[in-house]
Amino acid sequence: MKVFKFGGASVKDAAGVQNLARIVRQQGMKSAVIVSAMGKTTNALEELVWAWIANERPTVDAKLTQVRAYHEGIMAGLTGDFSAVYQTLAGLESLTMSAPAGGTDEVYDQIVSLGEVLSTQIIAAHLQRAGIPTRWLDARQLVRTDVTFREGKVDWTETKKRIIDAVDKQQVSIIQGFIGQAADGRTTTLGREGSDYSAAIVAFCLNAKSVTIWKDVPGVLNADPKWFDDTVLLQRITYQDAIELAYYGATVIHPKTIKPLQNKHIPLYVRSFIDTEAPGTMIGDIGQHLTTPSFIFKVNQLLISLHPTDFSFIAEDNLSRIFGRFAQAGVKINLMQNTAISFSVVVDNDQTRIKSLLDMLRQDFQVSYNDGLELITIRYYDQSTIDRVLVNKRLLLEQKSRYTVQLVVKEV
Repeated sequence: MKVFKFGGASVKDAAGVQNLARIVRQQGMKSAVIVSAMGKTTNALEELVWAWIANERPTVDAKLTQVRAYHEGIMAGLTGDFSAVYQTLAGLESLTMSAPAGGTDEVYDQIVSLGEVLSTQIIAAHLQRAGIPTRWLDARQLVRTDVTFREGKVDWTETKKRIIDAVDKQQVSIIQGFIGQAADGRTTTLGREGSDYSAAIVAFCLNAKSVTIWKDVPGVLNADPKWFDDTVLLQRITYQDAIELAYYGATVIHPKTIKPLQNKHIPLYVRSFIDTEAPGTMIGDIGQHLTTPSFIFKVNQLLISLHPTDFSFIAEDNLSRIFGRFAQAGVKINLMQNTAISFSVVVDNDQTRIKSLLDMLRQDFQVSYNDGLELITIRYYDQSTIDRVLVNKRLLLEQKSRYTVQLVVKEV
């Protein structure tokens, strides 16, 4: 059995859904198809969440209207029984008529998860009308997680049992990416852009033949074309190199995706839904590591520097306290560096989490920070590649290992 994953860009309109149907017909009538929310729906639902929490009723109503109109526009260009879609939209509108219940992250997962529900309901209805044997499955009944909202940790034993029981290998299964459910029935999500991870979970549980992620790029490139000219297609990548690239922030693959596939030697293909004949990139059991330098750019970064307020050093006790604060605030560290009396980290400047993190850190440390920074990671670097990315940049921090260099810079 094959597993396919389609992101929001691939199903942003009716033509995209029709293209998905063509790919399924050509590539795998017996497959599990994992789908993200359509287009920019996740962004719209996030804005709805913040407005709902802030009790900004006009904005909530405007976002509800926007989400409904967008999906109705897509359905107008397709055929199928879309009654389930309208039930989901009505449930979303009804939910936001009452006050939010639970913490911010729990409220987020309740609302934002519905983007994937809507997209898969539309796609399943269209495939059924198109004569493709299709079954819509609810990922909330398949992927069991703990109650870490917005970053659910998978219960692999229970999840495997549920997926094996639910998936009929003689037809197409349409499954939401990104979402799961805790044992108490509350909806969770697997982290932003987590639909790739969902595909890996399903593939692992089913011992799939392969996973294919259909993107709007020809495959995995050595740099994001938005930031870099003269990019190179990486045709074959080892699991290890793919894990490293994803860990450092390469957006074409979710960081958690590779390891489950590596454990079962399941190849991962990244291919273009625009040019379906192109081979794309294959990630798998390959003997040779990359020789082409790869560049990863992360913008809107914050460099936080900590110093003890007493005469202590940055040793195990202080490090334990620091990491505890970051875990409590839900902030991930992209780079860290320490001396005897200072500790510096680079993180995404997430306004919903950073303020509380800084408040907690100030209880024990002197805190200073620089914002508006960029984190550049080069895998398989040399001096010429470093010089290339430092043009018109001021270097604030550099960290090198044998194969990787990370540079924290500010535009001059």
